[in-house]
Amino acid sequence: MRKYNVFRISCIALLWLFCAGTLIWSKGGIDGQVLFAIIASGIIVFVPLYKQWKRESKNN
Repeated sequence: MRKYNVFRISCIALLWLFCAGTLIWSKGGIDGQVLFAIIASGIIVFVPLYKQWKRESKNN
């Protein structure tokens, strides 16, 4: 994987962590609704990135 792709994935991961932390902080803790939102957003964000990473590593 090229260095640019690693940088891009790490930036997306840091942004997702910041958003998840902000959500937890604004709600004052973790309840079922917050937990569901964090898990769902993680799946939406990281599954396509993982698939792309596997496809690129398979081609090399």
